[in-house]
Amino acid sequence: MGSAVERTDELVREYLIFRGFTSSLRHLDVEIKADKEKGFRVDKIIEQLQQFIQSYDLPGLRDYWGYLDRRLFSRLEDIYRPTVNKLRTSLYRYYLVYTVQTARSEKTQEFFQKQAQELQGQTEWRDWFVLPFIPSPELNSIFAPYFSRQWADTFLVSLHNFLSVLFQCMPLPVLLSFDAEVQRSAAILEENELLRQTVFALQAEQPRLPKEEVMVHHKLPPYVQNMDRLGDTELDLISSQRSANLTAQPQSGSFLSSLLSQGKRVPAKTPQGVGSSPTQASVTMGRRDAAANHSMKLKDPPNSSKDSKALFSSTEVSDSGSAHPRQRRHQDHEKQRKELLAKPPAQSMEKRGESLETETHPEGSVDQIDSPTKQTRTCVEGGGLSGAIEQPFIKLSQEEYSEHHSSIMHCRVDCSGRRVASLDVDGVIKVWSFNPLMQTKATIMSKSPLLSLEWATKPDRLLLLGSGVGTVRLYDTEAKKNLYEMMIDDVHPRILSLACSPSGTSFVCSAAAHSLRSGTLSESGARGSSAVPGQLLLWDTKTVKQQLQFSLEPGPIAVNCTAFNHNGNLLVTGAADGIIRLFDMQRYESAMSWKAHDGEVYSVEFSYDENTVFSIGEDGKFIEWNIHRSGVKQSEYSLPSDATGPFVLSGYSGYKQVQVPRGRLFAFDSEGNYVLTCSSNGGLIYRLNEGEKGLESVLPLGGHKAPVVTVDWCTAMDCGTCLTASMDGKIKLSTLLAQKPY
Repeated sequence: MGSAVERTDELVREYLIFRGFTSSLRHLDVEIKADKEKGFRVDKIIEQLQQFIQSYDLPGLRDYWGYLDRRLFSRLEDIYRPTVNKLRTSLYRYYLVYTVQTARSEKTQEFFQKQAQELQGQTEWRDWFVLPFIPSPELNSIFAPYFSRQWADTFLVSLHNFLSVLFQCMPLPVLLSFDAEVQRSAAILEENELLRQTVFALQAEQPRLPKEEVMVHHKLPPYVQNMDRLGDTELDLISSQRSANLTAQPQSGSFLSSLLSQGKRVPAKTPQGVGSSPTQASVTMGRRDAAANHSMKLKDPPNSSKDSKALFSSTEVSDSGSAHPRQRRHQDHEKQRKELLAKPPAQSMEKRGESLETETHPEGSVDQIDSPTKQTRTCVEGGGLSGAIEQPFIKLSQEEYSEHHSSIMHCRVDCSGRRVASLDVDGVIKVWSFNPLMQTKATIMSKSPLLSLEWATKPDRLLLLGSGVGTVRLYDTEAKKNLYEMMIDDVHPRILSLACSPSGTSFVCSAAAHSLRSGTLSESGARGSSAVPGQLLLWDTKTVKQQLQFSLEPGPIAVNCTAFNHNGNLLVTGAADGIIRLFDMQRYESAMSWKAHDGEVYSVEFSYDENTVFSIGEDGKFIEWNIHRSGVKQSEYSLPSDATGPFVLSGYSGYKQVQVPRGRLFAFDSEGNYVLTCSSNGGLIYRLNEGEKGLESVLPLGGHKAPVVTVDWCTAMDCGTCLTASMDGKIKLSTLLAQKPY
C-alpha cells in the first residue's frame, strides 16, 4: 500500500502542476513532510518509533503512539483491542530494556516517574517497578527473556506484520483502487505476454507437417480412418445400437445437452438425388458422433471409459458370433477405440509429448488441467518445494562481523550465548558480543601461531587458547589478560583441539607433532598429518597441572576433534587415522573405538539424546554411529563436497587457496532435529530424517561470497543464533525464530 500511496501522490502533484494550482501544491508538500503516517509505509513508522527510543524521547514516543491509536487502532473492532494493548506494553518494555542496556539509569527512573500513575494498576507491570534497583537485570529470571535478541526481533516483526495487515484491510479511496487495478492489469498483460512467448517457442519446436495431414489428425481418431471399408449393413447396425444405448442410458447435465445439440444438427433425411449414398451418410454421422464423444471426454474425463464400454457392449456381443472378415475388422477397430478411450491421463501426457496427433487431442487438455495438482502433490511428498511445506524457521535478521582480514579457522559461542570468539589463520582472535549491538570486546594477538580455542564453562568469561609451540593459555576476556600459560609438550607442540568439561574443573588437550605438509593436500587428496603422532592429555584447570595421558590404541596419533557429553562422563574423539574413540571419563579409559572414515575424522559431536555420535571425515561422509554397539552405523547421510572440505577459494590467474577443516563443521539445534552445515555461499540447515529420507534441506542462510569453513548454533536462548564463518574473514550471524507446531 505504501508504494501505491507514493505513486498516487506523484500523480496528484503532477496534476496540480498541470492545472497551475501552485498554492495547493505547496500545501500538499508541507502536509506530506509532516505526515505522521509516513505514507502508510510500515518500515518508516517503525523507524520513527526507534528514533524516539534511541534518543530517549519518552514524550515523543507516547504522543506518536497515541496518534496511531486515535488515527488507526481506534477504528478496529473490540476484539483487536487486547492485541493493541500488548503491542503498546511491549513497546514501553523495549524502551526500558534499551535504557538499561545503554546504562542510562536516569532515563529508566524517569519512565517510572512519568508512567507510574498509568501503569501501577496493570498486572503486567507489577514486577517491572523493581527494574531500576536490580544491578544486573539481564541475569534475572524475570527480565532475562526481554534482554535477548530474539525477543526484540520478534516484537519488531510482530509490530511490522500487524501494521501491514491493518493497512491492507483498510477501505481504499477510489483513487488508490484505480492504482491497484492498473497494477493488476499490468501484471495480467505481462503474464499473457510470457505465456504467448512460451506457446510460440513450443510451436517452433514441433515438426511442421502438411496441412491436410494435420486436419486428419485433428478430426479423425485412428478407429475412424478405416470406416470406409465397412459395408452399409454393419454401419446401420452400429448406428442403431448406438442410438438405442444412448436412449437407454440416463445421462445428466452438460453431457446430455451436448448429445442433443449434436443430434439436432444431423438432418433427418438425406437427399438421394445429390449423389450421396447411405454409406456416406453413415460415415458422416459417425464422424459427428466421434466429435460428440471428444467433447464428452473433455467435459467429463473420469467417466469416459465407462461410457464407451456401455456404448459398445452390445456391438461386441453381436460381433463375437460372426466370422465375417469385415465384422472381424470392425471388432478390431472397436477394441482399438476402447483402448484409446481407456488410457489413463499419465499415458496421454507421455504420448502428447511424442506426437502432434495426441497433443491436439482433447485428452491433452484434460491432462493439462490435472497436471498442477499432480505437480503440487509430488513436490509436497518429495519435499522439493519450499513453499508447499511450512518452514520450521524464520530468518529474522542477518548481520556481518568483518573485523578479520584472513580466513576463519574457529568460531565459537560461549555457554551463555552472549559472546563469540573467532580465530583466523593469521592467529588473530576476536572476542565480540552481538546483543544488543555487535561490538568487539577484545583482540588477542600472539607472536606464536594459534591453532585452537575453546570457551571454559565455569566461569564462562575464560577462554582456552592452543598454540603451535606447545602452550595453552587461559585468557580472561573481561580483564583482557592472560591468567595462566601451560607448557604442554615440546615433542608435540601443535595443539589441535581443546575441550572443557561441563563442570569446568578440567579440560582435554590434543597435541600433535610437526607435519612436513601441515595443513596442505597431497596429489592423492590425503592430508599430510594422517601419520603424524600425537597424544591426548587431561589437565586440571584449578591446579593447572596435567592429570593423566589417555591411551590411544593401536598407537599414538594426532586427534583432530574432541567433544564431551552433557555431564562430562563421556568423551568422543576423532583422529587422523579415521578412528573414533569413546572414553569413559570416570575410569579415564577407552570404552570403545572403531574405524569410522577412510582418511581423517574432521568433526565429531554427540547427538541430542547422546545415544549416537555424528562425524564428518575426509571421505566426505556424514555418518551417525550407535555408541551402544561399537562400529554400527545408525544412518549415513549424503552431503555435498562444499560441506565437508577441504575448502577451496579460487582467485585471479588460477590462484587457489586450500584450507583443511579445523573448526566445527556441523551444529545441532536445541532439540537435535535440525543440523547446520557449511556450504559454498552460506550455512545450510537440514532436517534429520530416519530411514531412506535422509537429510531434507530446510533453510539456506546464504550471505557469503566465499566458502563457509566452520559453523556454530547457539542454543542458550529459544531462538536459533547461527554463526557461519568463511574463507574471506566474514562471519554472518543469523537470528532464527522457530515455528513450533501447535
